[in-house]
Amino acid sequence: MDERARIEDVCRRLRDHYVFPDVAEKLAVFLQARLGDGAYAGLDDQAFAVAVTQDLQSVNGDKHLRLRHHVDPLPEVDGESFDPEEFRREAELNGHGIASARRLPGNVGYLETKLFYGPDIAGEALAAAMTLLATTDALIVDVRENRGGDPMAVAMLISYLVAEPTHFNSIYLRDGDVTNQFWTLPYVPGRRFGVDKPVWVLTGPTTFSGAEDLSYSLQQLGRAKTVGAVTGGGANPRKQYKVDEHLDVTVPGGRAVNPVTGTNWEGVGVRPDIAVDVEAAFDTAYALALDHVLTLGDSGVRRQVADEARLTLASLG
Repeated sequence: MDERARIEDVCRRLRDHYVFPDVAEKLAVFLQARLGDGAYAGLDDQAFAVAVTQDLQSVNGDKHLRLRHHVDPLPEVDGESFDPEEFRREAELNGHGIASARRLPGNVGYLETKLFYGPDIAGEALAAAMTLLATTDALIVDVRENRGGDPMAVAMLISYLVAEPTHFNSIYLRDGDVTNQFWTLPYVPGRRFGVDKPVWVLTGPTTFSGAEDLSYSLQQLGRAKTVGAVTGGGANPRKQYKVDEHLDVTVPGGRAVNPVTGTNWEGVGVRPDIAVDVEAAFDTAYALALDHVLTLGDSGVRRQVADEARLTLASLG
């Protein structure tokens, strides 16, 4: 397929699916003009994908708009470049998106996630992680390197931190002109972390999409404090469509609408409650968590925990 046919296919996907039809039309006209100027002539697949992605993001800065190059040939399922079984195998090899779930000295829970796979794929792993952390006195959720994922995984994770079903996000979809509400779950496997213990969410510029949903939603619900740097700024959920054997285009077909603010973090990111360098976010949140632990007492069964907290706090400087 030559560059003309590829650009025509990208423009068709934009016009048919992009959540902002007026922007889709502007982008289509711009891409056609760039094509006419010879901007894509003679490029290999990878360079072509980079050039088109830059142009796709040039109008409104939507980072979910991308033309992607894949080394391996793409499958095609109902017009999308997506193989559910391959995705499931990927999740298993990536620890279901959970990089770490552990109790830190001072009885502080730490959960680091890299991607939110859906509960149908990663639900058991997420339930096991949250069950492990349920009896800690404070929780740090690290999404500094989480690039997003399934909104139902976000719903499941938040469900461990609230007592009752809670409306935390909505997504407007262009297809069907409908708005779907996202609520936490009335039941979760294992034990909830609880509603009264403090939570800190670590964020940074790599935090994106579904990870921003988690950060923004917990922030607006008043359930957690965000610590770190401003996030990537991608609030429009997307689908991927096959362009040819090695290229697909990702097109957002919806936009998030937070029930508290009525808006989202698109283009601006989630601004942290406690702004620090991304490398300092963990130590900052951990120190706050340990300070909290030391307010819970230091006698009886809590003596060992309090001693751990003091020693660790001193080591953090």
